[in-house]
Amino acid sequence: MAEKNPGGALGAAGRAPAADRADAIRNVVLVGHSGAGKTTLVEQLLATTGTIQRAGRVEDGNTVSDFDEVEVRQQRSVNLSLAPLTHNGIKINLLDTPGYADFTGDLRAGLRAADAALFVVSAAEGIDGLTQLLWEECARVAMPRAVVITKIDHQRADFDEVLTSCQEIFGDGVAPLYLPVITNGHVNGLIGLLTQKFYNYATGGRTEKEPGAEYEAQIEEHRDTLIESIIQESEDESLMERYLAGDAIDTEVLIDDLEKAVARGSFFPVLCSGLGVGTTEVLELITQGFPSPLEHPMPEITTLDGKPVKGITCDPDGPLVAEIVKTTSDPYVGRISLVRVFSGTLRPDMTVHVSGHGLADRGHEDHDVDERIGTLTSPLGKQQRGTARGIAGDIIAVAKLSRAETGDTLSEVDRPLLMTAWQMPDPLLPVAIQARSKADEDKLSQALGRLVAEDPTLRLENNAETRQLVLWCMGEAHTDVLLDRLSKRHGVEVERIELRVPLRETFGGKCQAMGRNVKQTGGHGQFAICHLEVEPLPSGGGFEFVDKIVGGVVPRQFIPSVEKGVRAQMERGVVAGYPMVDVRVTLYDGKAHSVDSSDMAFQIAGQLALKEAASKVSTLLLEPVDELSVLVADDHVGSVMSDLSSRRGRVLGTEPVGTGRTLVKAEVPELEITRYAIDLRSMSHGTGSFHRAFLRYEPLPPHLADKLAASG
Repeated sequence: MAEKNPGGALGAAGRAPAADRADAIRNVVLVGHSGAGKTTLVEQLLATTGTIQRAGRVEDGNTVSDFDEVEVRQQRSVNLSLAPLTHNGIKINLLDTPGYADFTGDLRAGLRAADAALFVVSAAEGIDGLTQLLWEECARVAMPRAVVITKIDHQRADFDEVLTSCQEIFGDGVAPLYLPVITNGHVNGLIGLLTQKFYNYATGGRTEKEPGAEYEAQIEEHRDTLIESIIQESEDESLMERYLAGDAIDTEVLIDDLEKAVARGSFFPVLCSGLGVGTTEVLELITQGFPSPLEHPMPEITTLDGKPVKGITCDPDGPLVAEIVKTTSDPYVGRISLVRVFSGTLRPDMTVHVSGHGLADRGHEDHDVDERIGTLTSPLGKQQRGTARGIAGDIIAVAKLSRAETGDTLSEVDRPLLMTAWQMPDPLLPVAIQARSKADEDKLSQALGRLVAEDPTLRLENNAETRQLVLWCMGEAHTDVLLDRLSKRHGVEVERIELRVPLRETFGGKCQAMGRNVKQTGGHGQFAICHLEVEPLPSGGGFEFVDKIVGGVVPRQFIPSVEKGVRAQMERGVVAGYPMVDVRVTLYDGKAHSVDSSDMAFQIAGQLALKEAASKVSTLLLEPVDELSVLVADDHVGSVMSDLSSRRGRVLGTEPVGTGRTLVKAEVPELEITRYAIDLRSMSHGTGSFHRAFLRYEPLPPHLADKLAASG
């Protein structure tokens, strides 16, 4: 806010910025859709503070935060990255996040590490649905927020229209602090609504002067709205009475109240920026209006056995509690962990306890190990700049923590603690892969282990039924990045293969069959005959084996052998190679030989009898059916319901959720939703989400069953 503390920011190019107290730190996450200008804004802020000599361009692949070769090639952010700088004695940790829905995991990590959010909205493209959802997510935890409208110098920019959209979509408390002054498509400067000063950028720097008379009406309109919004959030109830009575409210009083309202998460100032314009104002809002780590609520902390721990604060002298918000594997440096220190102080060469819990279903085994801290650095893009320590409230990088993964807690060895994990979205796009060669197969397991350690949104599945290696991803773009990293970073070539959905078989009716295993040779032979009655059970009935042998026609010791053989054949299937379920098998007759009968002979007879039964009566292929809960905006409900019906789904009903959203519940076969994560995103313009859970098995339609049986 240039009104309160004008003055430049002196960065320290080449040196890592450092802070010796928590109130001199600001952790800010930049949020917005892909292409809104987050990375460009980071570049401009770094250049304004002298942290870098000149701002890079996404198109040229030379920006600080998009340094990964995938990001350079695709010209978009796919990773959370840290860009520290200093302004007026305050260290600012800027967290640049991806704007594409596939990389929500990194975005959630940025929200966890930050104390405030800067929502970046393009003056040319406006607000997308994902940005709106993220705003609502921040609102639920009362995270302080501000809005920066970027690209105000773009030929399609419409600041007024986008400002109106922000106020309509983001709700109450959204008001501009500055108005851009644009002449013939060129941004000359900004008007500060509180001080009513014109900040002129036309000459390259920033100078201050009085605005012209032609802006008086515009200033008065927006200024009145701004002052009313600030006063409504003020703790001084007399201000509103004085304002309504016509008294002039001192600008310093208004700014103090504005800062308090921003820190509480109840007032959301709007700023604007273009090429070379508005960065100083953004820096001053961050340093003066955003809260320090001291004001941010501490996440829930427990002992390793789940007992709550109270009294821990953001104190450099307190017990160590830190969290790994991002893990990367560098082929030359090794594993690098980006760490937010919530309490205590991290120092090189100290030994810490590493705790990881709660993501076992995604391939992250629970672990509790002691590890030695290596070098501490303050990363700026590819550059790792050494730092002496990381105090409570700061974000730093730690090298070579061999067991640490994203989401793990670092604490003292003699007082191990655990931070409650932040919520991660479920990966819902299954992709089956296989190594391209034997050499790739040998390296694949280790490479996948590193990817899983880095990315908690990735789930690795070795499906025992289909014998496929399946990556559960967030979407197609996420999949592409993972496969690219396997190839380029880890030197492992894989190829996608068709995903197999695990089906089941069952009998369509009741029948009797005989299994005859009689082989006489010159030596010891085989002799086993069993008569079985086979009948289907209701869905979910499993397997029942009934013994109705009388008179000892099958000796007691061989009855379990028949059951064992039947079970083995059921696992292999009798038609298309899928496991058989929901069957009752009754052993009611048979024959044995005193010498040639054996355990194995009766196992084989049981298998043969089950195969014989399958030739006498129809068998059914069963497909898994999932219960699907789809959350979409009201405008997309019709499209979603129609699409679910086209997938052989049964829509069970709908119910409103909050304002403007509907939850659609349906039962849909798994065969029809293997790519639903991609299709729903397309239908809902990126705003829809869904949850799936296995429900039961149902018979496949005959035409699909014949097709799958033939291919199996």
